Amino acid sequence: MTQTPSLKTQQMQIGGMDCGSCATKIEVGVGKIPGVAEISVSVATERLRVMYDPKQVNEQEICDRVISLGFTIISPESHLETHYHDHNHEHNHGSGEFNLKRELPSVLAVITLLVLGIVFEKPLHNTPYSLGEYAVFIPAYLLSGWSVLKTAGRNILRGQVFDENFLMTIATVGAIAIHQLPEAVAVMLFFRIGELFQEYSVGHSRRTIKSLLEIRPDTANLKVNGIVKQVSPETVNVGDIILVKPGEKIPLDGEIIEGNSQIDTSALTGESVPRRVKVGEVVLAGTINQSGVLTIQVTKPFGESSIVKILDLVENATSKKAETEKFITQFARYYTPVVVVLSLAVALLPPLFIPGATSTEWVYRALILLVISCPCGLVISIPLGYFGGVGGAAKRGILVKGSTFLDTLTAVKTVVFDKTGTLTKGVFKVTRIVTQNGFSESELLKLAAKAESHSHHPVAQSIREAYGQLIDDGDVTDYEEIAGHGIRAKVKNQVVLAGNDRLLHRENIDHDTCNLEGTVVHVAIDGCYGGYILIADEIKDDAIKVIQDLKRVGVERIMMLTGDNRAVAKSVAESLGLDSYIAELLPEGKVEAIEKLLSGAGKGKVAFVGDGINDAPVIARADVGIAMGGLGSDAAIETADVVIMTDAPSKVAEAIQVAKKTRKIVVQNIVLAMAIKGLFIVLGAIGIATLWEAVFADVGVALLAIFNATRVLK
Repeated sequence: MTQTPSLKTQQMQIGGMDCGSCATKIEVGVGKIPGVAEISVSVATERLRVMYDPKQVNEQEICDRVISLGFTIISPESHLETHYHDHNHEHNHGSGEFNLKRELPSVLAVITLLVLGIVFEKPLHNTPYSLGEYAVFIPAYLLSGWSVLKTAGRNILRGQVFDENFLMTIATVGAIAIHQLPEAVAVMLFFRIGELFQEYSVGHSRRTIKSLLEIRPDTANLKVNGIVKQVSPETVNVGDIILVKPGEKIPLDGEIIEGNSQIDTSALTGESVPRRVKVGEVVLAGTINQSGVLTIQVTKPFGESSIVKILDLVENATSKKAETEKFITQFARYYTPVVVVLSLAVALLPPLFIPGATSTEWVYRALILLVISCPCGLVISIPLGYFGGVGGAAKRGILVKGSTFLDTLTAVKTVVFDKTGTLTKGVFKVTRIVTQNGFSESELLKLAAKAESHSHHPVAQSIREAYGQLIDDGDVTDYEEIAGHGIRAKVKNQVVLAGNDRLLHRENIDHDTCNLEGTVVHVAIDGCYGGYILIADEIKDDAIKVIQDLKRVGVERIMMLTGDNRAVAKSVAESLGLDSYIAELLPEGKVEAIEKLLSGAGKGKVAFVGDGINDAPVIARADVGIAMGGLGSDAAIETADVVIMTDAPSKVAEAIQVAKKTRKIVVQNIVLAMAIKGLFIVLGAIGIATLWEAVFADVGVALLAIFNATRVLK
């Protein structure tokens, strides 16, 4: 969601929600409050996210509306259920966790009564009624359907008429009215059994996500004046020293200042192979220290650490709903009233216009229509499928910031990569120094290192590492970064230029070396060309694999945009087998190139994969922006729609595969539900299907769709 300065965003945990119609009910109810701008409800995480104008409405009013709809508010901080002023409300759905011991006795009792009623059903003297109806079926009906009846009645009083409780109530009361009590009991019984399995499926999805969220660290070993004490990670500040023992989670992002170890990064990246770390390397919160003791200096507060961002992404991913989800939500709002009107038409019109048609027969057929048309399974299985896709991708180290981006990924036909840090390792090393005009290699390297002393670019870091000496900040003044060109700085009264060939032309520096293969930093001192430093970068191990995998998943065009020179770009493109490349681009040049691709992409979508701060505008402009989350800049990660935690380009193809699998399952559920429901509506209307078949079909469709949706998590 895009937040404006005048709006406030609030998140709440909702209790008693276990189906899609629950979410729809809350979205519609809260959405009617004046001042509420946007609202999104996720059944899978039981989370409400609402954006509102605090001048028009306050948090208490929103909570009151949720409670008036029959749900509870669970405080995110204390995880305690809070009812505020309403202590008497109820909700017929469970907590979302399947409790067999709690539910089994009543279900068995209803089954026993139903069987006894059918076996011993005999009409009383001179009446159409039977002893079973009086003594057995009515208690069984009330036992199995009391919560549905009560909820339907309460909702009608609140003006919330059309939902699955209303459908089941009308269908079963109608069945009783036409003396079909066994069917009425069966409908309520199997509806309740279906609800239990639905609760189990939703609960399973929640437990999967909770297990993912268990990587959140609880404590940190803070080291102060040689004394180590356990504290909450939230209380640790940037610059503090923490100690992480073998087997412990690393609680905050930081740099190792003492020790070496192997760390398990699978929780963040999905990679099962431990990574060896040593002094000077950065480690991320949520990973597990496996062997040695590590002393770490904290580089980010807990609220900005990788693990908190990941958890927030996973928990809130469903706030950005796919178009299919939005359609199903809207569909459900109008679907139930239409079904009720159709069933009334089926009950009333045929007896008026068809000779010999009886009211009892057509009312029965109308009741079948009501039962089979219940949309609950479809409404829950679609969001559950998308949530499974987001959760399944997160397990693989791919963070998708919303289900809408899963849909967009399925339509990607063009993938555009940045070069440095994306297709290449971004780990540069100085391999050669070539001098001119009387400068020595050591002098050229020293001046270049000092000029680049404030730059965070990997090329600048490699030059400083090659210099290998401490740089006095006082030696460098008038530092200036020239975007897309390089650096200008004054080093002890000498004006030093360090950058690409374009910088030399921009500053009119005479030189005779323009087209060099490799990454080159040209150096000029006081307007005189001093020579160049050649720097090598390695192609990532899986870069070739990603090109093959992308072609396999249906991507038609793969290209590269880079600010590097043409010779380097050509070498990388040919090594990887890219379709095309554009080199020597400034940041705005990359945006222009993407816009041209977007205008000519037709129905296919364009994805851009990058990692640097200069890639943020392009990532934002593409249909799908993908950022490398390990080495990538915060700007790129914040802007991106998808974040690859491993920095492995092959994960881009994997993300598209997960998206396509998710989409396939969602479409399967829609087709399955519509086809079976449509078939039984026809069978019921022509008198072939009975209420028994209708309820089996309805429950069966819901269970098949829900279990199918959970496959994406695997």
